[in-house]
Amino acid sequence: MGHSTSAGKAAENPAEIEIRVVGDDDLAAWGQALNVGFMRPKGDGWADYHRGRFALGRALGAFDGERCVGTFRSFAMELTLPGGATVVADAVTNVTVSATHRRRGLLNRMMRQDLDAAAARGDAFAMLIAAEFGIYGRYGFGPASAQQGRRIDKRTAGGIRVPAASDEGTIELIGMAEYRRIGPELHDRFRRTRPGAVSRDAFKWRLDTGDITQPGGSFAEPLVALYRDAAGVPAGLLAYDVSDEWRNWLPKDVTLKVRDYFAVDWAAEAALWRYALGVDWVQHVEIRDLAPDSPLPLALHDQRACVDNGNSAGDFLWVRILDVPQAFSTRTYDAPGRVVLEVADAMGYTPGRFVLEAAEDGTGRCVPAGPDDTDVDFALDVSQLAAVCFGHKTLAVLEQAGLLEERREGGLRAAQRVLRTDRAPWCPDVF
Repeated sequence: MGHSTSAGKAAENPAEIEIRVVGDDDLAAWGQALNVGFMRPKGDGWADYHRGRFALGRALGAFDGERCVGTFRSFAMELTLPGGATVVADAVTNVTVSATHRRRGLLNRMMRQDLDAAAARGDAFAMLIAAEFGIYGRYGFGPASAQQGRRIDKRTAGGIRVPAASDEGTIELIGMAEYRRIGPELHDRFRRTRPGAVSRDAFKWRLDTGDITQPGGSFAEPLVALYRDAAGVPAGLLAYDVSDEWRNWLPKDVTLKVRDYFAVDWAAEAALWRYALGVDWVQHVEIRDLAPDSPLPLALHDQRACVDNGNSAGDFLWVRILDVPQAFSTRTYDAPGRVVLEVADAMGYTPGRFVLEAAEDGTGRCVPAGPDDTDVDFALDVSQLAAVCFGHKTLAVLEQAGLLEERREGGLRAAQRVLRTDRAPWCPDVF
């Protein structure tokens, strides 16, 4: 969420500020408020850019007379759950409130309007990337994944151990047209392997490949390495830039900066990391966000060569569950069992007690608890429920942090056996 400033006399009564769905005639004013909210020049509001970027109908604006003083937008985006099932989620973005209009409940009103619409559509999840930690918990959002940036010193890493299958494939450098053609299908296969991963629309692919440029911006074409498996099928992709500084005809600091990467399995990923670590002159490989359970650090011959690059956070994707039975019935489970949980939800979308029954085949069925289901295993606020659903944090850790309460002795341990996930949630995309 950003904060913006605007000149002129503001409405004294918050009720005088209208929250409305943005129409085409509002786009310029809405875009200007968005720009200033994210510390960019106000400009002309980029109406044509926004018109091509999203469909009207789910963009909201707070209007004090003719001035737009708040922005909010959501759109449909697929989200992968533990086990590989995908659901359409309410993706929230472009949230700003002008500094002149803070503490007037504008975000509350825009958020409530959007979440009401999402619940009415039957969306079980809403999600966002939180610019500030302390804002969205009160709306029931909570961290569902983390971000970890890494920097590898190639000179001390000593190379990487790769599986034999990595040697059976090939790597080629491709251009932007191929990146735009091959990337979407490959990314779709990747994201179904990773809980927390989200879909990419055609606009993002055009933006990432230079087919569209943000107003006032520029495009620097990345180098793109594509890995094909033994059958010649694309299985992994690595887009990167190289920044270099030389002194006396010797490389002083040459860094390969990973702009984007994804792979359908470790063999493909390992082959790409071996390629990156083998590029001539490169001294460091910097990764904006490495999957939390990637074997890469352990696969290096010297694990100490891989360190935090100062761009890591314990949270990244924030998720708000709007329908507990649908959320927990859609994901799958590694162990059978029965869990009874109690959820508090101040916004009223999904409070209550719920019973989850996981079967031997991995399917789950979650329903509201009956009058006899009083033996609750644990209780928590809805803002912590996504961490449980996606396996971002264990129940024991959430309890120790004061974010969850065990209600039945041994309840957490039994529930954890059912709720555990074998892959860490990871969302490599900003939206």
